[in-house]
Amino acid sequence: MVTGGGGSEMAAEREEEVAERGPGAAYQAFVLMEELRDKLKLLGCEEEEALRRHNMRPLSRHYFALPTNPGEQFFMFCTLAAWLITKAGHPFEQPQEYDDPNAVISNILSELRSFGRPVDFPPSKLKAGYGEQACYVLDCLADEALKYSGFSWKRPVYPTEELEEEEITEDDAELTLNKLEEDVVEEESDNEENFIDLNVLKAQTYRSDMNDSTKQEEILQSTTDAAEWNLEVERVLPQLKVTVRTDNKDWRIHVDQMHQHKDGIESSLKETRGYLDKLHNEISRTLEKINSREKYINNQLEHLVQEYRSAQALLSEAKEKYQEGSGGVTERSRVLSEITEVLEKVKQETEEKGSSMTDGAPLVKIKQALTKLKQETIQMDIQIGVMEHTLLQSKLKEKSNMTRDMHATVIPEPTNISFVIH
Repeated sequence: MVTGGGGSEMAAEREEEVAERGPGAAYQAFVLMEELRDKLKLLGCEEEEALRRHNMRPLSRHYFALPTNPGEQFFMFCTLAAWLITKAGHPFEQPQEYDDPNAVISNILSELRSFGRPVDFPPSKLKAGYGEQACYVLDCLADEALKYSGFSWKRPVYPTEELEEEEITEDDAELTLNKLEEDVVEEESDNEENFIDLNVLKAQTYRSDMNDSTKQEEILQSTTDAAEWNLEVERVLPQLKVTVRTDNKDWRIHVDQMHQHKDGIESSLKETRGYLDKLHNEISRTLEKINSREKYINNQLEHLVQEYRSAQALLSEAKEKYQEGSGGVTERSRVLSEITEVLEKVKQETEEKGSSMTDGAPLVKIKQALTKLKQETIQMDIQIGVMEHTLLQSKLKEKSNMTRDMHATVIPEPTNISFVIH
């Protein structure tokens, strides 16, 4: 089986297409191949016995998108296209290994056009058996096969994801007695269960202050040991803590988190700024070295660049002359073919005339015709003589009849004279 042309020409054509259609055109074949695999799975391509007879392996993700084995890929492309056309309701004969590839591609494209699909690329693009055009043809045929089988795409159903509430793990806030009044006032509007009566608290504080003032007047010098005092403070400290359950929706918690993150960012920035400055300085020095080296190389290779440019100019001139010469050769070849055709016609006519001049068959035919004409002339003379004789007899007979009639009508006179008419 004849496969596609050289890889360098195909690569050059792909680069031109990418330059015309944009950078995304190079990956269009991969997108079409992914869609084709999904559609073939829906059609049951791997379980089909008609494909097992050809020993078709399961297609990889990029089988028709990348070149691996052009001969095998082209045969797989033709076999799969024929199977999809048959699946779409149009009988199509499976191609054989030694069939003409141009005829097979032409039949596949004609079937594709019969489905109403546009084909805006030359058939030679399919000879390689891979590429965007091959993926496009198979993808369109798979769509038609799915449509013929009654398959229809439905709207996607997205799973409902429950948003998890933001969990903020913080230790219970510890409020000292000095901040108790402010926190209680702020929490009155949010949580009534943690309500603290400030008037009672103030009254208790006032009474305790009065008792302490009276005691201070009585006790001028403390006899309590500092160590025992610290132990007593540690013992009663848990009872002095006021715990308020935090609410994740409280804006104050978010503000605190923002401040914490800000502090973390600033601390991290202080550490990384030095590294970034050092990296910036190294990159700047490297760029300066590259620029100086580039200028040096340009100065050293200036004469080579000039020679290259002159060689390019000579090459362009040679190409122009070659194109002009090839155009003249083409025109002369066309004139030569016309002259050759005229010469062949003249030779044929000369051969026909020469064969007719040396051939004695026409002379024999002429002699035979003359002999036949003489015989016919003799027969005609005989027939003419017979006809003249018959005509003369009829005239004489008619004349005798007229004479008889004339004699019969004449009245005889009383004379003895009689006339005899002969």
